[in-house]
Amino acid sequence: MSVLAHISDIIIPVLIFFIVGYGFVSKVKVYETFLDGAKDGLKVVIDIVPTLIGLLVAVGMLRASGFFELLGKLLAPVTTAVGLPAQLLPLLIVKLFSSSAATGLVLDIFKTSGPDSYAGMLTSILMSCTETVFYTMSVYFLAAKVTKTRYTLTGALLSTLAGTVASVVLTRWMG
Repeated sequence: MSVLAHISDIIIPVLIFFIVGYGFVSKVKVYETFLDGAKDGLKVVIDIVPTLIGLLVAVGMLRASGFFELLGKLLAPVTTAVGLPAQLLPLLIVKLFSSSAATGLVLDIFKTSGPDSYAGMLTSILMSCTETVFYTMSVYFLAAKVTKTRYTLTGALLSTLAGTVASVVLTRWMG
């Protein structure tokens, strides 16, 4: 186990040195290229911040109003029967829109149930097996100027369902 700990300590610096070295050998102006990328990244962040703030405020309002608790209680008989605790429903819904907002819900689940509980492990796997469907579609389709999405939403929602089912199966198998 200590070998893995040492490897994880050096992997990032080695990767950075490799990228810089490769750029140097390829005669790329590494620092200038890095600055250009950082400028572009900052522009993207500035464009995304209003949307992110709106999503976080909306999620906060829904949480504070008790909407998520009500939804969880209404759907609990169905979700619990298939191995999905009702407290994870808000996480699934919010994750469709914002991964950052979903992270706040993850922390709440970890505080109430613990990260090593069934709900905590399922939460961790769900976050890895699902995608921010609406956010991703809006960002990429706007950037590429796509107007006809055809079956993208249907496919993305089906993949989220498949990821959710896989998460439940994996968590049950591990536990």
